[in-house]
Amino acid sequence: MAWALLFARLAPFSHRLTRTSLCFLSIFFTYVCYCVLFPEESFVQKSVSPTPCCLLQTKGPRTAAEAHRPRPARLHAARNDTPSPPLGSMKLGNKKLPKAIIVGVKKGGTRAVLEFIRIHPDVRAAGTETHFFDRNYDRGLEWYRGLMPRTLESQITMEKTPSYFVTKETPQRISAMSRDTRLIVVVRDPVTRAISDYTQTLTKTPDLPSFQELAFRNQTLGVVDTSWNAIRIGLYALHLDNWLRYFPLAQIHFVSGERLITDPAGELERVQDFLGLKRIVSDKHFYFNRTKGFPCLKKPESSGSPRCLGKSKGRTHVQIDRDAIEQLRDFYRPYNIRFYEMVGHDFKWE
Repeated sequence: MAWALLFARLAPFSHRLTRTSLCFLSIFFTYVCYCVLFPEESFVQKSVSPTPCCLLQTKGPRTAAEAHRPRPARLHAARNDTPSPPLGSMKLGNKKLPKAIIVGVKKGGTRAVLEFIRIHPDVRAAGTETHFFDRNYDRGLEWYRGLMPRTLESQITMEKTPSYFVTKETPQRISAMSRDTRLIVVVRDPVTRAISDYTQTLTKTPDLPSFQELAFRNQTLGVVDTSWNAIRIGLYALHLDNWLRYFPLAQIHFVSGERLITDPAGELERVQDFLGLKRIVSDKHFYFNRTKGFPCLKKPESSGSPRCLGKSKGRTHVQIDRDAIEQLRDFYRPYNIRFYEMVGHDFKWE
């Protein structure tokens, strides 16, 4: 009806209208028609709807149950109401190459140092010996990194593999990874260390020749067999020479295996200082286990029993002839003296 009245009023003047006027009138009529067919309220609601696009997808006609289902809340409100995942389910930190490595020596007390220092909240360590720099170097640094635990920015990543100290290629390889790597060497009276090494091997190989047969080329003449690994490891001065070609002495810390037994807290204080850590591991963490003859960690609050090292730690050594022991002390004496001079400390292994 509105269109008919409008046309009737304009008809008498149609001869006066130009083509341009007719075009404007057509556009105006089109707009009016659009507004009549699509009310403004509906159009605005659709254009500013906060509903996510995934909720606008049609899935066929709504059922009666769906018709009475409440509409989704506004997007920002849904996000605020969603609980965050528990911290335990999140992977905190990143896997990093170690900043400190316990490189030796076998049967010196390396496992004890690792277990004691990892009490510190700023230390994370690989649980097993990686043997990357002596046996698995061809696997690459990314493989090595994958063996490390996740650490936060404030934490130090560590690992220990005692055979590194006596492997010729290891110092150069660690230096190639990072010349800033901190190195820890746990040393012990080389004669006692050799006997401990033999005792451990004997438990795995009961038919092993006697200690004297392996330690001497000619015991009567006192000729020691330095090709036997148990003897060769104790030549600390020779091995240290190789390390000092790639690392300054200030980057190598020596732990006394003997004092680690009698004063574990004191030794761990020095380790913490060397690593730049706050002194947290102290006397309160240790007690002496008289059965094992070795210090153990006191019971943590979350555990029902104290933590002692495995059965292989603190085992009774096999009895060695006194003459053989004195011959080995004579053999090691010049190497020990040179080692004391190199590190600036007398370990008193006489």
